[in-house]
Amino acid sequence: MASAADQMAQSINLAKFAKATDLKKRLWFTIGALIVFRLLSFVPLPGIDPTALGLLSQRTTGGVLDFFNTFSGGALSRMSLIALGVMPYITASIVVQLATSLSPQLAAIKKEGESGRKKLNQYTRYGTVLLTAIQGYFIAVGLEALGASNGVQAVIEPGMLFRINAVVSLIGGTMFLMWLGEQITSRGIGNGVSLIIMAGIVAHLPTTLVNLLEGGRTGSLDPIKLIGIVIAVVGLILFICFMERAQRRILIQYPKRQTQRGMQADRSHLPLKINTAGVIPPIFASSLLLMPLTISQFAGQRVAGESAWGDFIISLNQWLQHGSPVYMALYAAGIIFFSFFYTAVVFNPEETADNLKRYGGFVPGIRPGKNTENYFDYVLTRITVIGAAYLTVICLLPEYLVSALSIPFYLGGTSLLIVVNVTMDTVTQIQSHLLAHQYGDLIKKAKLKGGRLR
Repeated sequence: MASAADQMAQSINLAKFAKATDLKKRLWFTIGALIVFRLLSFVPLPGIDPTALGLLSQRTTGGVLDFFNTFSGGALSRMSLIALGVMPYITASIVVQLATSLSPQLAAIKKEGESGRKKLNQYTRYGTVLLTAIQGYFIAVGLEALGASNGVQAVIEPGMLFRINAVVSLIGGTMFLMWLGEQITSRGIGNGVSLIIMAGIVAHLPTTLVNLLEGGRTGSLDPIKLIGIVIAVVGLILFICFMERAQRRILIQYPKRQTQRGMQADRSHLPLKINTAGVIPPIFASSLLLMPLTISQFAGQRVAGESAWGDFIISLNQWLQHGSPVYMALYAAGIIFFSFFYTAVVFNPEETADNLKRYGGFVPGIRPGKNTENYFDYVLTRITVIGAAYLTVICLLPEYLVSALSIPFYLGGTSLLIVVNVTMDTVTQIQSHLLAHQYGDLIKKAKLKGGRLR
């Protein structure tokens, strides 16, 4: 049976949205911040020849830079100030989170509460600066050598001064995006960093839609295939929505206590998501798998095809192309591995069992302590199998469709996962604000009625 809060949330009247002044301010602030993000993606790095801005993406098609370019809304292909987007911040956050689980010192800092959280956030910022500097330097060096084989000078004045200038500009752009994301989280709606990533992905949707319709109009894409693609995308979105809300609820019971109705036992549920790892496994698997492809593509332009090394580079590029059997197998293996690995990092059965034992809670039929820990591990392992299979299907099916149907554009399962997850989270927060506003109206009405009775 639905709770009173759930029933009230379902009966929220969107006509009252105009009266929710605070919610409107938050929405306008979020929209304005995302507009600033999109405008910055068109500001190029100093010292770049505009005619060579698109050469890097063409040269590394299918590589890790192409993967990051999707999340930055095309900023990387335009060599803008925010070419790296918030990916260094995401990577640093994940590394700090993993280190917290592996290092006793960082685990102790995490348990310090608010002060510990601030220290870990500071470490994340330091890691973001370091990663951005390293990636920015390699991008600057790559830009200098970009036009060597094409006769186009990508950098107007190559040298150490340009490299330092590019690194400082990219660090400034990434740190500004990180600050902008924090402002959206505190003063807007939803998670700021996630919304920035989603905005970059959604920015490619109009181009993708135009290419899809143009392919159907010119006949390069069969109408049956076109309809099949639309049905597949809609089906994937519905399937993602269903699986992201799927939970395995474990009944938790607490000791009986005296109430007005006599001795009653408190009961609650421990919700375990089917997809506990979220979108981290596909991102990690894609990054690691595409890194060798990117390196081989850069090296492949400097080696001769007749040499043994050149033959190996050419073969490696063919094996790791999107849609190839080797790529699909390695991608699936990476998703499954990181699903189990990151789930083990996010959820600690031992800590959860100890907390339940400390507060007197227990799972009916399971002894507190070690037995409860083993039970949590047993349940989590089995639902992670389902979650890993779900992520594998979501990520490999678009790859198969792009390869089998010869679709003239890239359709990423990771992008669909991020867009759907962020949209669901943002809609949930909007509903929470509307619910809080509706509760406020009820309280005001109750006070007015109480005043009239007096």
